[in-house]
Amino acid sequence: MSDLRRFRKYLIPTLLITILSVSALATYTVYSGMNNPKDDPSAYVGIAFCGNTTQQAKLLIDRVKSYTNLFVLATGRNPISANQTIIEEICDYAVANGLSVIMNLGWREFAPENQSWFWRQPSLVPIEQNWTQRWGEKLLGVYYNDEIGGVQLDANWTEFFKANGPKMHLINDTGVQNMYQVYLKQLSLAANGTKPSNYDLEANFFVNDCVRGDLGLSALNEVGFRTFTSDYGLYWWNYLGGYDVTFGELGWNNSVAEQISLVKGASRLQDKDWGAMITWKYSSAPYLDSADEIYNQMLISYEAGAKYIAVFDYPYVAGNSYGVMTNEQFSAMQRFWNDITQGKYVDKSAPVAALVLPHNYGWGMRHPNDTIWGFWPADDKSPQVGLAVSTLLAKYNVTLDIVFEDEAYPVANGQYMNVYYWNQTLT
Repeated sequence: MSDLRRFRKYLIPTLLITILSVSALATYTVYSGMNNPKDDPSAYVGIAFCGNTTQQAKLLIDRVKSYTNLFVLATGRNPISANQTIIEEICDYAVANGLSVIMNLGWREFAPENQSWFWRQPSLVPIEQNWTQRWGEKLLGVYYNDEIGGVQLDANWTEFFKANGPKMHLINDTGVQNMYQVYLKQLSLAANGTKPSNYDLEANFFVNDCVRGDLGLSALNEVGFRTFTSDYGLYWWNYLGGYDVTFGELGWNNSVAEQISLVKGASRLQDKDWGAMITWKYSSAPYLDSADEIYNQMLISYEAGAKYIAVFDYPYVAGNSYGVMTNEQFSAMQRFWNDITQGKYVDKSAPVAALVLPHNYGWGMRHPNDTIWGFWPADDKSPQVGLAVSTLLAKYNVTLDIVFEDEAYPVANGQYMNVYYWNQTLT
């Protein structure tokens, strides 16, 4: 996917509308299941379906229904998401087979003529009431947009500002003006070497203009849909922007323990829920990690306290009626389900230790030269922050929470047994 398409998909909701746009969606429910009741693992475990037909969805449900309790209809923008009848047929089938559902129905476009059927409705209240009555507690919520933080970190902002920076001051929009101020900071750095003294402007832009300012997300929250997203960075600020649940993406050879510690810490202090999305390790076939590693990542997420765990089953490959998942990987999911329902795990979810990082320090932390808010290179704090993260992950693994200085969410509220700060000496 090109930078421009990713940028159009994820960033700057209502504001940079004259330059770009954003958004995405999903939904939730009870039915009387026909199958035998499954043991309750106190979490939602399942698969993210990314196919194009009702037949594919039902086939996948039949394959996993005996060892999952969650079906994520991760259709986004494809023929399924454009058809309300098909969406409801698939969810009816999932719920009738004992699965809870989360639906991704695409994102809200700025131009009305480009909206899907879901966003053309004058109000979301009737359909929220209809689906809640239809599926009850099996309707978990709406998956809306994804990788907002990741795209913020990885977008080519240099080229964007080069093309659009000089004319931003002409656009009468709060979000665009916030971005223009970032552009002026970059000009100051280039002209006289003035580095940012803080990143409050960048955090405000991301939280209020990119996340909370998204008209689709705000509409879902307004009518009471529980909102989900997945990401690989900036989890703390996804929650600040209004998401109820964030799936931390485990993949791409990023540190599993670090991703879990970041999303778990953000959810704990902000009193939200979190999940793990087992996603690609490779950018080409076989895409997903080995069956044993999928099992390990699911288990460590569950032990760390994830309420939602799903495997990203994409794409559909030739000769495989179930997407990209292999028989071995399905068997790993079944083994995981059997183990957690039989108590074969260690509970590591207690608030053991927290590492407190600087206020609004949106550093990607995937490698020493990762960006800060996508706008800036690593700064003078980065080596010490990186050392603190690696030292404490080595000591605590997933029992560590990584949090940020924030008066609204003091670390004391987490009731941790051990609290560390990024700038203290660690032994």
